[in-house]
Amino acid sequence: MPSKSIDHAFTAGAMRGAASDPTYAGALSFMRRRFTKSLKGADAVVWGIPFDAAVSNRPGARFGPQAIRRASAIFDNDPQYPFGRDLFEDMAVIDYGDCLLDYGNHQKTPATIEREAGNILKSGAFLLTLGGDHFVTWPLLKAHAAVHGPLSLVQFDAHQDTWFDDGKRIDHGSFVARAVRDGIIDPDTSIQIGIRTHAPEDFGIQIIHGHELEDMRSGDVASRIIARTGGRPVYLTFDIDCLDPAFAPGTGTPVAGGPTSAKILSILRQLRRLDIRGADVVEVAPAYDHADVTAIAGATVAMYTLGLLAERRASEPASGT
Repeated sequence: MPSKSIDHAFTAGAMRGAASDPTYAGALSFMRRRFTKSLKGADAVVWGIPFDAAVSNRPGARFGPQAIRRASAIFDNDPQYPFGRDLFEDMAVIDYGDCLLDYGNHQKTPATIEREAGNILKSGAFLLTLGGDHFVTWPLLKAHAAVHGPLSLVQFDAHQDTWFDDGKRIDHGSFVARAVRDGIIDPDTSIQIGIRTHAPEDFGIQIIHGHELEDMRSGDVASRIIARTGGRPVYLTFDIDCLDPAFAPGTGTPVAGGPTSAKILSILRQLRRLDIRGADVVEVAPAYDHADVTAIAGATVAMYTLGLLAERRASEPASGT
């Protein structure tokens, strides 16, 4: 294997193209993408936020980015299913590493995340974030809205996250309410999928509850999402507890009665028409996982997000034409 190399995350000479690391060895960046803090030439950036101080139940999502990266190793080398292509042949993707946070001063966390996300977005790259608990979506939404304006939220979750707070709490259950109040998301074009709990407010956001989802075809769910967002810029946030605990046991607040990973992936596959401007995968807590089941699901959702981005880029006319 004279032309092969290992530790592609560090030895890659370019941001495009597949790696040749064995799935069981080598440095573990997301899908073996090059680890770098240079944003030059990057079409998309994968970034981790190892934070879980906002959880209301079980902690552990600070280890989510590590677990997702580890599980993602199996996706490189071959064309990625179901996209039938090497996602990185024509799309330059880097792993930007993790956000550095002061574990003893959580009040600084939101501003730190927002500032660093804003710096990434200034480069023009698409930002895919690996959480971390769902609080991290709040500063991420602020950073994206500063670039794109108010966004339509597409939220896969077992929880509405619309509990009231005073605007200062570090809480993973209230970021949606805060985003509506501050005009960062448009509730009239936003939708939540897989909800299996009650909250005091829905703020006019459309909800597909867990029991409804069970009776719907994946194509019908995708059509509802596309119709609701109406072609507007979308932020897609995926809480892994949207899945039934049978398919995602490694999370802080599991709720029975959720969809299978197969159904959710089928829905995601049909969202190529969404104008997704940013995305995250959150609440993977590997301490409660079994055989990386949850991490594999989270890594697959993240890979599908990049797949949708690659397809969208491929369908757009080249600049200057």
